[in-house]
Amino acid sequence: MLKRFKGDIISLRDDIEDYSEKLLYAGRWILSPIYIILVFVLFLILCKFVMNVVDFVMIMSTLDYDEWIIQILELLDLSLLANLVLLVAFSGYENFVSKIDVAQDHVDRPSWMGSLDFSGLKLKIIGSIVAISLVELLQDFLHAGSLDPHMEFWRIALHLTFVFTGLVFAGMEVLADKRHEGGDLD
Repeated sequence: MLKRFKGDIISLRDDIEDYSEKLLYAGRWILSPIYIILVFVLFLILCKFVMNVVDFVMIMSTLDYDEWIIQILELLDLSLLANLVLLVAFSGYENFVSKIDVAQDHVDRPSWMGSLDFSGLKLKIIGSIVAISLVELLQDFLHAGSLDPHMEFWRIALHLTFVFTGLVFAGMEVLADKRHEGGDLD
């Protein structure tokens, strides 16, 4: 009788463990709406981009060269932001929710799709942030006459922090790759 009772407890424990693991595994789908909303955010970025292009076309004849460059940099900034959102949506969904099967054999499938792991995603994100920050600093440089030196100091410090963070992430990835390959860390 005791043996049967122990067997029932072990069976119950196994059932609870199995149910818990299934629940945890299914929980990844909670992230799915986040990535779908990021696609909507892409649409909002597109709307802002189109509005900026229309504004630019309306006033371009009145702008000098520096103002032209600033307008174009704003468009590039939005483009980099859209790329970042798309990158996070695709790779986040594929890394944490499910593979995107509809794109598996599609001719237009991005080369990084399906192969960008979380570490690679972090590096691409910090690279995009550095690029966006650099575009902002370039815009500030073109507005040189109206700069607040104190504010500009902090913007440059923040940009350098992004660059330093990117270098640290890249260094950590090199060390992790060496460790996974069984290489020497010396």
